Amino acid sequence: MAGGADALRVLLRAANALLQQRRYHAALAVIKGFRNGAVYGAKIRAPHALVMTFLFKSGSLREKLKSIAQATFAHSRNLAYFVFTYKGLLAAQSRLQGKKIPFNSFLAACIGGWLVFGDNNPINSQIIMYLLSRILFGLSRLAVEKGYIPQPKQDPFPLVAALVWGTVLWLFEYHRETLQPSLQSSMTYLYEDSEVWHDLSDFLIYNKRTDSK
Repeated sequence: MAGGADALRVLLRAANALLQQRRYHAALAVIKGFRNGAVYGAKIRAPHALVMTFLFKSGSLREKLKSIAQATFAHSRNLAYFVFTYKGLLAAQSRLQGKKIPFNSFLAACIGGWLVFGDNNPINSQIIMYLLSRILFGLSRLAVEKGYIPQPKQDPFPLVAALVWGTVLWLFEYHRETLQPSLQSSMTYLYEDSEVWHDLSDFLIYNKRTDSK
């Protein structure tokens, strides 16, 4: 036992010494990026999948748990692959050219996005829509900072909020098929299920009755 513990300590010291080597920093950063992508993807997707599955999906407990596990794994895997690809391409570019070039960040992310998130499935589409909304806000702020558009005299957020909610409810009411399934489920719960009840039980306690009254 003592020999095994000593060997483990030697191995840990060697690993820590390796991690301190600056010449390996780029490669190690790619590996840690893969690790962080996997962990972050799992942390983000697991609670979301848990809530959405138990709120809106039917099926047995086993089927629901399997769905949660599959969604969590897919999100974690894709984010890990993307970070690994992006950081790997940037490291290769920096090594070849000797410096970081802003356009290369865009190009590396485009390649990673195409390879990892190019498959049109529910997980990827949610991630892309999440990013798209933040990109639009970021580009708007950047345009003001650079002077491409004048600084608004009043906060434009109330107008943006009004237009976003007006548009999404119009789409839900008249072009529902254009919205993502999870958003359709959420809006059905909020705006259609609230139109139906039979007694106090499914008016305040439950959303829908499960008996045959």
